[in-house]
Amino acid sequence: MATKKILIVPGDGIGQEVTAVGKKVLDRIAELFGHHFTYDEALIGHVAIEATGNPLPDESLEKMRQSDAVLFGAVGHPKYDNDPSAKVRPEQGLLKMRKELGLYANLRPIKLFDELLGASSIKPEILRGADILFFRELTGDIYFGEKGRKDNGDTAYDLAAYSRFEVERIARKAFDAARTRNKKLCSVDKANVLETSRLWREVVQKVALDYPDVTVEHQFVDATAMLLIKDPTRFDVVVTANLFGDILTDEASQIAGSMGMLASASIGDGTGVYEPIHGSAHDITGKGVANPLASILSAALLLDISFGMKAESEKVIQAVDQVLKAGFRTRDIADAQTPADKILGTEAMGKAVLQFLS
Repeated sequence: MATKKILIVPGDGIGQEVTAVGKKVLDRIAELFGHHFTYDEALIGHVAIEATGNPLPDESLEKMRQSDAVLFGAVGHPKYDNDPSAKVRPEQGLLKMRKELGLYANLRPIKLFDELLGASSIKPEILRGADILFFRELTGDIYFGEKGRKDNGDTAYDLAAYSRFEVERIARKAFDAARTRNKKLCSVDKANVLETSRLWREVVQKVALDYPDVTVEHQFVDATAMLLIKDPTRFDVVVTANLFGDILTDEASQIAGSMGMLASASIGDGTGVYEPIHGSAHDITGKGVANPLASILSAALLLDISFGMKAESEKVIQAVDQVLKAGFRTRDIADAQTPADKILGTEAMGKAVLQFLS
């Protein structure tokens, strides 16, 4: 029997609703497999600013460090989006968490459940069989470089910077994963224009020498954006920088039919953080219609990556698959053919997954 300490960090908006469902799934898995999971909660984002004035209070950070894994929701609030001058913002809590916990690798599996072939705007025959694992570097690049204004505020700048070490550690994680899959890796950069990308490509080429069994290709980010839509099944493992990864994985979410279906893991050398890739979605907050499947699939990633519980993780994924096969949908993945009684809210979808788990 495994005893593990899980920190629940709901954050803002629908993060509160979907993590509650993810936690119930973890509880059911503990029951079924005889594990003992203990829980605590922490604040981040807008709710943390409201309570403490700080988007990531020291207490929250300490709880994260003391936990075996973190199930996270989302951060963000419309009041900051419309105020570029706000000095304290929810997203600062997210960036600080990644930096302080050393979460340098963001894993986003883009896996299409056959039942959702029709939910994407891309033709089913192009999508069928798509299964991509993205590795996005998470603590470098333009998001963390020096930024500021000059010329009386009329010129703004953001510095993109990478060290050889930062590129090598994410590349090795991606190559290791490629070895367990189809032994194919695509590294994405903009080496024809950017110096950071030239370093990126140079380091990936060097690391590749240690993985002679993995086939490597290099693509420019603009070509990758086109190929993801044109021929998604050509990709297996993709590794890329922070900014490119942020944009490409959101584009790739359309392969899976909805952002509400995609889980992610942010890992480094300490506590892993698991979260759906969707944001706080304040337009649907409190309406009980948010899709909890991404949070449930994030819980599956948590079981697999942080706890090494492969069978438990697989059982969660199978339950999600069975729910979809049974025709149940949330609003974002329903179509004109979905019967009204099969369109479920957040809690009802969670209950359906729990039933199939049992």
